Amino acid sequence: MEDRVSEPTLVLVFSGKRKSGKDYVTDLIHNRLGSEVCCVLRLSGPLKQQYAQEHSLDLDQLLGPGPYKEQYRADMIRWGEARRRQDPGFFCRLATKGVHQPVWVVSDARRLSDLQWFWSEFPQQTRSVRVQCSEKTRKQRGWSFTTGELTCLSTDLAACLSAYLSVYLSVSQVWMMQSQNVGWTAGLNLIGSSLMRPTPPR
Repeated sequence: MEDRVSEPTLVLVFSGKRKSGKDYVTDLIHNRLGSEVCCVLRLSGPLKQQYAQEHSLDLDQLLGPGPYKEQYRADMIRWGEARRRQDPGFFCRLATKGVHQPVWVVSDARRLSDLQWFWSEFPQQTRSVRVQCSEKTRKQRGWSFTTGELTCLSTDLAACLSAYLSVYLSVSQVWMMQSQNVGWTAGLNLIGSSLMRPTPPR
């Protein structure tokens, strides 16, 4: 693939609902392994960068938590889905451009096409990690349910990915992590053991 320094040894593709703890655990893995070994890839970054470039918007504000991003969120999601239909790997290629570390941690896979691209490009190295927690815990972290077109679109896409993980991938391909101390420990031990096993040749 163009602009890629080397192929990864392990690709961990994280998915989960909002406020489930994805960022927490991916940052924890990165801190434990270090920047020379591990990089965290956020697919939303390249999407926002490309959207800002094509629509002449302020990227810094689009990346921030303020109202500027919210006024473009619905259109940005629709634009992103249209781009994925044209080229399913578009944002994945942008996110992996120039990466040299052997361990890739994809922190925010939200679409089935994202997961399928990594499985297609790196079938031996890729593992999907599904982060789960109770609705009560998510609410304690600031999540609240809202209705509307944008919510329906996001929910439908997340449900599609969740159903795919549950039905079409074997247990060995999908690792589940519960958002609690015991779950983190077991999950990190599983990830650590995978780093000790050599990756089979493609």
